[in-house]
Amino acid sequence: MLKEEKIMLQEIPHLPMNPALKGQAEMLPPIVYSENGQELTLLLPWAANDDRSRVAPCPLILFVQGSAWTTPNRGYEIPMLSHFAEEGIAVATVSHRSTRDGHLFPAFLQDVKCAIRFLRAHASDYAIDPARIAAFGTSSGGNTVCLLGLTGDDPALKTAEYAAESDAVCGVVACFAPTDLPAMFAPAKDFPAMQAFLASCFGPDPAKWDEGMRTASPVCLVRDGADIPPFLLLHGTGDPVVPYQQMEALYTRLLQAGARVSAWYVDGAEHEGNFWSPEVRDLIRRTLHEYLA
Repeated sequence: MLKEEKIMLQEIPHLPMNPALKGQAEMLPPIVYSENGQELTLLLPWAANDDRSRVAPCPLILFVQGSAWTTPNRGYEIPMLSHFAEEGIAVATVSHRSTRDGHLFPAFLQDVKCAIRFLRAHASDYAIDPARIAAFGTSSGGNTVCLLGLTGDDPALKTAEYAAESDAVCGVVACFAPTDLPAMFAPAKDFPAMQAFLASCFGPDPAKWDEGMRTASPVCLVRDGADIPPFLLLHGTGDPVVPYQQMEALYTRLLQAGARVSAWYVDGAEHEGNFWSPEVRDLIRRTLHEYLA
């Protein structure tokens, strides 16, 4: 006769629920922000039943991925950027027109400015605080956000879309950004590949290239005594694409102008890839939280 087995029941533990939806985030489908067809990807903290009228407006980070001023891959940094949304900060990663398609400077900058104005115009739809928008970018995207920080509400760069809104930002984080294009590109102007690149950015007339490069160089746009938002600059000392001296040039010029700026070398880091140490990501996170506090 088999002995009856006894099952020992243990008490089942309890866990709390999450009524405030803390740490939850979502990525919206692509949003067309301009009549020229450019899109942005928006990461938002969760709202119950997607009712954003019932949540407090959150700050926003506008992110521009590097692309050599062509077509940014908006999904490249989504894994890193999603953590900001989990912490209560909205993130928009944006596309812009490509120099490869014949869109000369400043088309890419005008597009990104339009994206900021679009987001301010629709701030209530997404529960965004229009007073707290910072810019973060890498490589050519770093160049773009530096230009954003130095040309806020410049009428020469404003297009007709959402013209009543501001395109200024309250802080800039730029990683391995070209900041002094004449120093970077002019020495190679005699090479056909560089000539083709400069023509795609500034037009076919070589006589206009030098002025075009200066206009697209943050280091040339810093004005003494101007109202400049705070800057954080980072660059790898092993970068084979954009020399770290580009960071040094903008850092020095911003200091001369009396701006609030900090700069960090990332020892041995290249362009993307091994640049993204946990320490780098933590510094950027803390800085952006400070800008948006």
